[in-house]
Amino acid sequence: MRSLLLLVVSLIAAACLLPACRDEKKVDVAARLNPAGMPTMRSENVATLISDSGVPQYKIVTPLWLVYDNTDTPYWHFPKGIYLRKYDPFLNVVASVAADSARYFKNQALWKLDGHVELHQAPKRLFMTSQLFWNQRRQELYSDSFIHIETETHVLEGYGFVSDEHLVSYRIKKPTGIFPVDRQSLSGGGAPAPVEAREVPPPPASQRVMPENQ
Repeated sequence: MRSLLLLVVSLIAAACLLPACRDEKKVDVAARLNPAGMPTMRSENVATLISDSGVPQYKIVTPLWLVYDNTDTPYWHFPKGIYLRKYDPFLNVVASVAADSARYFKNQALWKLDGHVELHQAPKRLFMTSQLFWNQRRQELYSDSFIHIETETHVLEGYGFVSDEHLVSYRIKKPTGIFPVDRQSLSGGGAPAPVEAREVPPPPASQRVMPENQ
């Protein structure tokens, strides 16, 4: 009888301790979770319009869109690349940009584009760099990386770039070269003449490359 009584007491004690052990494991798992490092929204194969007061402003196309709202600095992340198109009030495409990855910091209204960044502006301007920032609040584009710019008449290259949002007035901080483009020679299949052999007209004032100290 005494052995049987001890066995019953042991079984009751084990049954009481078992839930407590299970609860303790649940607490440990929850403690390891980091809400700030987890996306609050995940969307795949996205093609969407972003509007302001009912008027479309941008179109975003991306394979993966992650939203982080639980961090100190909320942001959107596009780790697999992004294509962004900007419209004017009449829904004409005024510019488009593509990048290997991007982040948009919501509170600062700041885009950070990385990788192979290409920005096209109508009608025929191309900007290529490895990193580009777009501050929508200040309506400014800038970069500290190497940049290659193609216009209808010139190719400009250098390091560091500052521009207004509409790319009307821009400046390369440390220019490395201005090369004229001979469209007639290129379309005819002939090789363009050497730069030193041509009379090179200066680019328009809005496209002129200025040294850093000017």
